[in-house]
Amino acid sequence: MKVISIRNIHIGEGMPKIIVPLIGKNLEQLLVEIKTIQQASPDIVEWRADALDEVESLEVVLKTLSTIREALYPTPLLFTFRSHREGGNKKIEDIYYKQLLCKVVQSRQIDLIDVELFDLHVSEIVEVAKINNVYVVMSNHDFEKTPVKEEIIFRLQRMQELGADIPKIAVMPKLPTDVLTLLDATYTMNSLYADRPIITMSMASTGAISRIAGQVFGSAATFGAGIEASAPGQIPAIKLRKILEVLHTN
Repeated sequence: MKVISIRNIHIGEGMPKIIVPLIGKNLEQLLVEIKTIQQASPDIVEWRADALDEVESLEVVLKTLSTIREALYPTPLLFTFRSHREGGNKKIEDIYYKQLLCKVVQSRQIDLIDVELFDLHVSEIVEVAKINNVYVVMSNHDFEKTPVKEEIIFRLQRMQELGADIPKIAVMPKLPTDVLTLLDATYTMNSLYADRPIITMSMASTGAISRIAGQVFGSAATFGAGIEASAPGQIPAIKLRKILEVLHTN
C-alpha cells in the first residue's frame, strides 16, 4: 500500500487523517475561519473554492489562494471546486472548471487537488497535476442514494486507473443497511484492489459512524467540520479528533 507523504503528514498509515474545509465567501471570512480551525490541529485543510463569491475570477482565486497558503503553511492544502451537479455551491462551465483547476495546480500553492471522476476533462487535469507534483484526490458524490457494493468498488477502481493518488467516494444512505454497504465496499476495495489510500464516507446523521470507522474498514482520511460543515453529517473537527484518538489508542 502506497503512503502519500506531505511534509510530516502520511496519508495511508496510522490514524485516519482529519481534513477540515474552509467555506468562507470572501478572504475576510476565510482568514477568520483559518484562525478557528487551527485550534483543531487539522492534518489537512480543504479550501472549498466553490463557496467563494468571486470564484469566476481567476485573479481573485489565485490571490486568495496565496494568502490562504501563507496563513496555513506547513499544513497540507487541498483545493476543491465542487461542481453543482455533485453538491457544490455554483454552476460553472466545464471548460472553466478545467481552466480553474489547471491554473491552481500550476501556481504550486497547493499540495492536493480534487478532481471529479465524471468531469469531461479529468484525464487532462490529472496530467497537469502530475507534471506539477500535486497529488490528485479523485472524487465522486451521490447525494441521492448509496449504489450497490459492486458499483462503489467499480468507481474507486476506475479512479485508480485514471491516475488518482487518493480515490474518494461519498454516498447518501436511506437506511442503516446502506451504511453497511459502504463500509463493506470500503473493506473489500482496501483489502483486495487498492494499492494506494482511499477515502470513503456515508453522509448525513445515519452515515456518521463511517466518518470515525476508517481505521477499521480502510478509509485513510475523514472530514471534520470547522465553523460550518461542508457536507451533511460532518462531526466538528475537535470532537472528531478526540473520538479517533480513543479508537486508535484502544
